[in-house]
Amino acid sequence: MISGQQMLDLDTCYRVLELEPGATLEEVNRAYRDLVFIWHPDRIPKDNTRLIEKAQEKIKQFNEARDQLRQHIARYSSQTCQRGANQRQSYRSSPPPRSPSNPYTYRSYHATREQQTAQYAYSQPYNHCHSKRTAAPPRTTPPHKDMSGVNLQGANLSEKDFEGHNLSHANLSYADLSDAFLHRVILHRANLRHANLFRANLLQADLSYADLQEANLIGADLSGADLRGADLRGAKMSQGNRLLVKLTGARLTGAIMPDGHVHT
Repeated sequence: MISGQQMLDLDTCYRVLELEPGATLEEVNRAYRDLVFIWHPDRIPKDNTRLIEKAQEKIKQFNEARDQLRQHIARYSSQTCQRGANQRQSYRSSPPPRSPSNPYTYRSYHATREQQTAQYAYSQPYNHCHSKRTAAPPRTTPPHKDMSGVNLQGANLSEKDFEGHNLSHANLSYADLSDAFLHRVILHRANLRHANLFRANLLQADLSYADLQEANLIGADLSGADLRGADLRGAKMSQGNRLLVKLTGARLTGAIMPDGHVHT
């Protein structure tokens, strides 16, 4: 058991998340999402208390390992940037070697070096550690939790982590949300028509009155989700008579089901 006083060492953190040492931040986040999806207590029958307790302990370990690896990667990145800055400062401030045959004066030498440095900076791809001349690259993850009303129609959001985000009234029609981590996300009255939610983790998500017409929900986990009043007409949820969506504990009162009948 992990307590606040007993921190995991890095090797153990990698092992808990089933990663090799040196994994990137993206790999850490992906491993965390996958393991939480597998071990989330809401996926376990309520009468199996032994397995629920085990799952809760697993989640604590995953949280601890992820947090420590994130801090480690952030520190390493910061130290790398600082070392690079120190090296560049030393490069700029070091005087040229003096020799009688040197045709350049000290002033012209440094002017040439500054011109070369400027030319190099413009010719290189963006580096957030030192470049101030080039524009920052676009964010690949949502910068804020509140994204209500955002227009993401047709966007490629596969495997993105939106845990706890507010996407109420958002336009996500035709968006690719396959394998996305949408635990506790708020999608109240969101437009998800024709969205691809294949294997998405929608545990305890708020999908009340959401438009899910023709959406692909095959393999999605909607355990504990609020689907009251949602429109699921034409949504892909089964193959033949076999339901391929997990709806354990989901609230479906008033939802329009794929065949058009209203759930009571």
